[in-house]
Amino acid sequence: MKGLALFVCSCSLAAAQAPAATPPGIPDLPDQTVIAVFDDGGKLTVGEFKNIYAVLPPNAQQGAIRDRKAFLEQWGLFRKLAAVAEQKKLDQSSPTREALEYNRLFLLSQAAVNDQVMNTVPEPEAVDKYYASNKERYKQVKVKAIYITFSKEPVSKSVGGKPLLSEEEAKAKIRKLLGEIRAGADFVKLARENSEDEASRDKDGDFATLRPTDNIPDAIKSAVFALKQGEVSEPVEQPNGFYLLRAEETGYRAPADVRGEMIENIKQERFRQWMQQMHDSVKVQFPSAEFMGGASGK
Repeated sequence: MKGLALFVCSCSLAAAQAPAATPPGIPDLPDQTVIAVFDDGGKLTVGEFKNIYAVLPPNAQQGAIRDRKAFLEQWGLFRKLAAVAEQKKLDQSSPTREALEYNRLFLLSQAAVNDQVMNTVPEPEAVDKYYASNKERYKQVKVKAIYITFSKEPVSKSVGGKPLLSEEEAKAKIRKLLGEIRAGADFVKLARENSEDEASRDKDGDFATLRPTDNIPDAIKSAVFALKQGEVSEPVEQPNGFYLLRAEETGYRAPADVRGEMIENIKQERFRQWMQQMHDSVKVQFPSAEFMGGASGK
């Protein structure tokens, strides 16, 4: 989707379209305060300066704040040189004419994109519908765990007074524990006595409250979110150990807690649809095959 590249380019302009704040280091004066009067009688106010400042590159912003007098003098010089260029009709001659047109189209394209992004406000009904359609995205599971480590290399050392198990020994142990749990043994008691994840073991096996968007291994994510409350997973293998995972509590984040996230997701989806429609609506003919040559039509 070629057109979506515009969104990436538009970030600075989006910031500029927000209400201009007083730049750091500048006195907080009323916007109508005149701060420069030029030799042609033109004036520059604090409000106009804020708007100019907002679209400057970061290094130019720093210079404008650091030496305000020099910046305003330079602005006056720009005005004078631009007036000379217009008097000589340089804005109507190549390559200035084409450069102006390119920049005009580019900036207006950015403005259109930012207007679409910033002024899209999802209706409450749309947010409610989004939550209902994407409820699983907001699922959360409070998990308890038992973790048994293993080593894939022959070792004679021990950790915490216990010998390191081989992968097969660890698998046999974790399956034995699972059998005991399914026969009615207390998961918490077994976690305190056997788990080698100290952080969770010291909290009666409390591992974490997990959400589908968390950055966790796929094997753990798949196991956890397949569990019903109170269920224990099959052993989940990780590079250095096996987990038994129990869904202590399952539920969903409240709509109010994820409202901002949902609104942003809806806005982004509507923007993508709008941008795709705009892109698809562009129809260009290429009457000169010789000019196009072997140029890609992608």
